Amino acid sequence: MALSDLLYPDNPKRKQELIHLHQELLDCMSTNFHATNELVGVLNEHLGCTITPIEMRESSTVKENCEIIIQVMSEIQHQVQKIDSDMKEKLEPVLYQKLYDIKEPELEKIAIAQRVFSIIFGEATSTAAMVAIKLLGCNHLTLTVSKLISLLAQIGASVLGGVSITIIGLGLEMILHAILGAVERSQLLTAVRSYEKHLAEFKVASEKYQHAIHEVTSLVRQQVQ
Repeated sequence: MALSDLLYPDNPKRKQELIHLHQELLDCMSTNFHATNELVGVLNEHLGCTITPIEMRESSTVKENCEIIIQVMSEIQHQVQKIDSDMKEKLEPVLYQKLYDIKEPELEKIAIAQRVFSIIFGEATSTAAMVAIKLLGCNHLTLTVSKLISLLAQIGASVLGGVSITIIGLGLEMILHAILGAVERSQLLTAVRSYEKHLAEFKVASEKYQHAIHEVTSLVRQQVQ
């Protein structure tokens, strides 16, 4: 009996489902790597950050690639928190509160942020201030980063986390051989269904994350034109 029959004994037509599942994950992760690098480029160029861009490692496992993107997302979170701390430290409380007041005109917020950056860097562009304001005020981005970090950790710890991302070209049987050592055969289907649930949530969170980054990068492109 083939290993795939153990996974889907009642439906031979689903033999390729695990491969498709794995490929969906890799495509989604690849897009997230690209979007993250876009945001890293903006932070490095306009806010003086020194975050190293990332790339997927084809010789590594799903878990290892999850850890790569988690690390840089955590660094982005740290930089946004640092910006907030700088603003809070160098501004009067009233001005600091204006940065988070949804009724306050954005141009006023940018002017306040530019004042702080001028103190920190000696000079500051309106683009840098605009990026800072967008990041500070973008709860959407903050929440999606936190959600993605959580989901990436779950996927990395799942039954397929230890599978190399290049094994996709070797076929379903090889993938099953790679993961059967991690769980008992009776638990395999349950584990894969759990993985499917993680992936469904991951795809939704990824789309929101990519959209939030696109909002920031599009504004930057408009600003510098």
